[in-house]
Amino acid sequence: MAVLPVSTFENWWKNQIRSYPRNRARQAEKRGVTFREVPFGEELIRGICGIYNETPVRQGKRFPLFGMTFERAREYAGTFLDRSVYLGAFIGEEMIGFIKLTMDESRTQADLVHILSMSQHKDKAPTNALIAEAVKACAERNISYLVYEHFTYGNKLGDSLSHFKEVNGFQRVDTPRYYVPLTQVGRVALQFGLHHRLSERIPESIAGKFRELRRLWYQRRFQVSTSTES
Repeated sequence: MAVLPVSTFENWWKNQIRSYPRNRARQAEKRGVTFREVPFGEELIRGICGIYNETPVRQGKRFPLFGMTFERAREYAGTFLDRSVYLGAFIGEEMIGFIKLTMDESRTQADLVHILSMSQHKDKAPTNALIAEAVKACAERNISYLVYEHFTYGNKLGDSLSHFKEVNGFQRVDTPRYYVPLTQVGRVALQFGLHHRLSERIPESIAGKFRELRRLWYQRRFQVSTSTES
């Protein structure tokens, strides 16, 4: 897991992150991006649709949520409404990025469930600034930990998303996972290592080449940039 311990925003800003994400977060404000909490409603849902439907390709692969409808966005983003906070990044009245934070029942941990920004506004660094807004929201609510999914992804080396998390102060926290066979088939599966993903069994030297070929193919097919913000 990628976990950020939160005490105060000032401590995160001065001691937990590097100079690069600080400069990127400042860049958003200098380029006219504003941030605010957005209640769950029509404004938020239409903004989410605009962001998800901007491009069919993200991070070098087909974006599965491209073509998001209003009703699907309402359902997709509308879970755990009683303990969720939505933060939006805006240029004027247009929402160009958003984060959904969902707190656990004890209100001491928040999961960064959704975070996405428009690729066309990458130069304004809205994603970096949204992380800063998420830390502020956690500090104001006395939430001790901000969790951002996985810290690493299989055997991938030099992953841009893992780097993004690291420079923004997230730390790797390993949690144990146990597999218990319930049937004879399960015992055989464990013996052959079938409980692991196929992608984790492919050497990174080979998997990396396939990812690069995929990125180039999508870039050529859709004529879009497949780079990611860091």
